[in-house]
Amino acid sequence: QVQLVESGGGLVQPGGSLRLSCTASRRLISPYRMAWYRQAPGEQRESVAQITSDGATIYGDSVKGRFTISTDNAKNTVYLQMNSLKPEDTAVYYCYVNGRAVNVVGIFNSWGQGTQVTVSS
Repeated sequence: QVQLVESGGGLVQPGGSLRLSCTASRRLISPYRMAWYRQAPGEQRESVAQITSDGATIYGDSVKGRFTISTDNAKNTVYLQMNSLKPEDTAVYYCYVNGRAVNVVGIFNSWGQGTQVTVSS
């Protein structure tokens, strides 16, 4: 299987920035999709941003213009640059990858362990 390791969460003041990273344990094979989801207490998990192996991106309405998703294919890593953070962005952020990878049979779906982002003054 493919493990995902996330980093970059923390506490930030409103208006601040954070960058999340998520690295896959195996080399990915196109086509694949990498995404970030988030879940606030008492809320359902929602899609934040996603990017395909050909570079196409989709953002949730609440983060458009503030968040940017990108990848470093050589490092099997997806990033989420979060700017102009608001208290309502507070949540656990999860990385998700769907696709194929070296030495993995078939299509896999993997989730990261989650990283807490807290926006508060």
